Amino acid sequence: MIVDLLKELNELDEHPTLEAKACRGDDVGNSFFETVCAFVNEPGLGGGRIVLGVARSEDDLFGGYEICGVGDADKVQQDIASGCSEKFNLHVRPRVTVEEHDGKTVLIVEVDERAPSDKPVYFRKHGLPRGAWRRIGSTDQSCTDDDMVIFYGDRQGESYDLSLLTHADLEDLDPDAIEFYRTLRRKVNPEAEELGYSDLELLQSLNAVRRDGERWKPTLTGLLVFGKRSAHRRELPMVRVDYIRVAGKEWISDPDRRFEATVDMRGPLLGLVDRVLAAVMDDLPKGFELKEGQVQADTPTLPSRVLREAIVNALMHRSYREHQPTQVIRYSNRIEIKNAGFSLKNEDSLGEAGSALRNPTLAAIFHETNIAETKGSGIRTMRRLMRENGFSLPTFESSRAENFFVSRLLLHHFLSEADLAWLKAIPHELSDGQKIALIFVREQGAVDNQTLRQLTGAEVLPVSQELRKLRDFGLLESKGRGSATYYVPGTAFPTSEHTSLAAEHTALAGKHTALASEHPALAHRLPADLQKRLMSLRKRPPETELREIILQLCDWQPLMATTLCEFLGRKDPDRLKRDHLNPMRKAGQLEYLYPDMERHPKQAYRTVQAKPQS
Repeated sequence: MIVDLLKELNELDEHPTLEAKACRGDDVGNSFFETVCAFVNEPGLGGGRIVLGVARSEDDLFGGYEICGVGDADKVQQDIASGCSEKFNLHVRPRVTVEEHDGKTVLIVEVDERAPSDKPVYFRKHGLPRGAWRRIGSTDQSCTDDDMVIFYGDRQGESYDLSLLTHADLEDLDPDAIEFYRTLRRKVNPEAEELGYSDLELLQSLNAVRRDGERWKPTLTGLLVFGKRSAHRRELPMVRVDYIRVAGKEWISDPDRRFEATVDMRGPLLGLVDRVLAAVMDDLPKGFELKEGQVQADTPTLPSRVLREAIVNALMHRSYREHQPTQVIRYSNRIEIKNAGFSLKNEDSLGEAGSALRNPTLAAIFHETNIAETKGSGIRTMRRLMRENGFSLPTFESSRAENFFVSRLLLHHFLSEADLAWLKAIPHELSDGQKIALIFVREQGAVDNQTLRQLTGAEVLPVSQELRKLRDFGLLESKGRGSATYYVPGTAFPTSEHTSLAAEHTALAGKHTALASEHPALAHRLPADLQKRLMSLRKRPPETELREIILQLCDWQPLMATTLCEFLGRKDPDRLKRDHLNPMRKAGQLEYLYPDMERHPKQAYRTVQAKPQS
């Protein structure tokens, strides 16, 4: 079994159902039990396998796996059994197989998913939600309040969209918005019983209002769907949609040249969907629009229904706990819709039947009025329409750490004549998947396994093979290691006036000198005072001292986490991000160089400049 698992690791790397841990001594470590908890909890995964005694090879350029063996196998097995019995709120009983290979001992631990009625399983000492873990891709993630929706569903009690707004009252609800709901509902079902209710009875039946003592008051859902714009501005000032038009393909960081145009929109959500859609479609070349009811246009065009689904998805599934607007950003080559709230469904499950609803009361209204697709079919519809009209499939990015979700739609016909002419410069026979990967890198600057799976609909192994072959051709260059691997233009990547993104990245790197490859060159250009500060920095400085010098470094110029590690004498960029960079960014001290793309291959940090006092 270990030979097969080692082959699987080297071909696919760690993935949702397979994890490798070195365990060179006799201590399995807490991360082992976090993975057990994640395998037990993750819905629909079926559990997974953990291989102990396997580690990445330090000598392998591409981070392959090799057997290192465990220390005291008997003690490790005892620790696994006792830990799985005592650490969690429920007993977990994994199956452990011991194998010998080349004189080294390997343990293979198989963990089954628990029944829904048993979930969530969590660490006793931490409680919920932090003590529960989920398996997201190839990583283990600590749960949040929103994850509890996945485990408890209707058993959870009241969802956040049923919260009462104590400073709002019935006068803040718009009669026109209530009538608009009736109009939409009547189109779906003219015989719907609630159409005969009074306005107050209708609002009560939709959980748009609830009793607070002797008075009826709007719930969050009620104000979102039926509230007046003045009430939205007063009670939910940041719950709006910002349509932003940006010149070029990059977020503009120059404060004197921010955007070409910005439109802020707020109001009852049922009407807001079409207002946002109209604002974006009116701003696109008229040839892009596909009229409602059409399936195929004479010339391949961006279906407006796809954009509509993306807007509805953002408004229906966003986290209303977060006080920030939903953004619709139009670049020269794509549209991005970004909302607060990570996807409650695993990214690999997006488009599959069934929804994980953060706002079930709000979602019910969207479904009953036919604003939203039937449960779980919206993303499938987007993919189908984009494919039928010759476009790249939409891509989606979900960040639990930063709590956001992004939908991306490329605006031009994929593999057009211009694209095919560009691909002719490549002296290799390419599959369709490889062509799509290269075009995407030309447009976006980078691609990873998950994104290419979304673009092609292929499985993990074929996509890995496609990307590695492009790497072997020199067309792409791999960065990062393991599950964090991504690909950027390689030495043989074709250049032309249509492939300016790589050149833009190079120009930006020259302007900001933030490339990790320039680490040695950066050091001697440091200002003298910074060099002196770094030389005097203690091995384990206090948090305040360390963060102060990070701010000074990032004020000098934007720096990547790997660069900062070299300056600070640290080895783990991920730990630096977790312990310092992310908290400093959340505190408003640091900001991303590329704020619209958290996983940008050249992501760097810069110090937030204080605004002048007026």
